[in-house]
Amino acid sequence: MTVSNVEESNDPKILAFSTVNISDPGIDLAGSSHMDYPASVRVISVPCSSGINPNWILHALTKGFDGVFIAADGTDCAYLSDCTTKTGQVVEQTQNLLKEHGINPARLKMAAICSVCAESFVSHMEKFHRDLGKMEG
Repeated sequence: MTVSNVEESNDPKILAFSTVNISDPGIDLAGSSHMDYPASVRVISVPCSSGINPNWILHALTKGFDGVFIAADGTDCAYLSDCTTKTGQVVEQTQNLLKEHGINPARLKMAAICSVCAESFVSHMEKFHRDLGKMEG
């Protein structure tokens, strides 16, 4: 997918950061269970949600994505015992960065998505997609 493809439609585009060991299986389960969520969602896998760089999110939002969703490890992280705290700090830093660039910080959402949380992921994507469709700035 190229940036130009992201900008071609009025359908809100969501970039979801998903973790390899925890949230990827839940998202895969949504697909294999034929659960519908917006087709404009794109997923990038990362080892741990606390390693997401705030500049990656800023870049995504300035290059055509309408929102970024972090499918966080929560307390199940295999890498860090304080992953939830560190991921929360990433979100806080990113929201401040977005404000500095005149971007609505509500364009960033985070929720813990576990390996069997297919319904939760679908619900989050549908709600975020609706909210982005109504959002300005």
